[in-house]
Amino acid sequence: MRGTHTIDLRRDTITLPDDAMREEAFKAPLGDSVYGEDPSQEELERFAAALLGKEEAIFIPSGTMGNLVALLSHTSRGDEVILEENAHIRTSETGGAACVGGLMLRGVRGDDGAPEPQLVEAAIRSDNIHYPRTSLICLESSHYRYGGIVPPLETFGRLRDIADRSGLPVHLDGARLFNAALALGVESREIAGYADSVMFCISKGLGAPVGSLLCGSRAFIARARRYRKMLGGGMRQTGWLCACGLRALSPENIASLERDHQNARLLAKGLEKRREFDLSPERVQTNYVVTRLCDDRFDGPTFVKLLAARNVLATASGKEVVRFVTSKQVSRADIEEVLTRIGSLLDEGP
Repeated sequence: MRGTHTIDLRRDTITLPDDAMREEAFKAPLGDSVYGEDPSQEELERFAAALLGKEEAIFIPSGTMGNLVALLSHTSRGDEVILEENAHIRTSETGGAACVGGLMLRGVRGDDGAPEPQLVEAAIRSDNIHYPRTSLICLESSHYRYGGIVPPLETFGRLRDIADRSGLPVHLDGARLFNAALALGVESREIAGYADSVMFCISKGLGAPVGSLLCGSRAFIARARRYRKMLGGGMRQTGWLCACGLRALSPENIASLERDHQNARLLAKGLEKRREFDLSPERVQTNYVVTRLCDDRFDGPTFVKLLAARNVLATASGKEVVRFVTSKQVSRADIEEVLTRIGSLLDEGP
């Protein structure tokens, strides 16, 4: 049995601007943003900074660039950055910290998505000419590699205390910060409060076509502007993009992410009923469902390929692990259809 329409669960970056966002975009005035003359970018940056309780913010083309700009702004060449061993900055940003920043990344274990505080404290270098200088601690929420889980704020608090005692800044990769805040039932600024700088994306589940914001102190953002320009991120007439960003950050749009979470939980409950999947429902905290395939007939890539033939798109994360990501492009009815098509595949076999 093959469904007739394609349901894409590979990523939430497929989220498209809604009609209201498109309408706002093309009404926006334009100006040269590098000279501080684009009114929508100026408004978006002020709004983002206030939303997270920071002094200033800067609009940047992508989350990867935003994280790299943050690292460059906090550190010097030859320094070392401590972060969780599977952090996106360490595993999935093309080695930019090393190649561009001349930085060492020291990964430590963190089963709940945050680096274990005791291990972080032990990893901070003493002042010795033989060692690189520890200059930054990085956090991530929600955590991409661990299936969108949200680290406990208690852990962030312990890490903040360690950073303060050691005189170190903290940067938060908050690409999906608003998913994390909804999962915890807190305001985004509460999570952001544990970090000196925060990057978040407006181009994933929030639906803007392009862009991320980097927030921090006035002095930090002044350094970040220079590095953004160096990396080619100084765009010109950004008004249309930033108008989308303002719409993306509206309270009703942020709240709508909860539907993605509900759909992920619905999918997880359906998969849990099948003996062919091994997953922990308690780890489905946002819009990710990550499951181990327990069926000798399939490995992950084969299962994903056969599922694609039934017009369901997912991602194989290694030999046995399959990942599904919900978004606004996927409805509750779509999730129910996905479960039907997966059941058909498993019952019929390859």
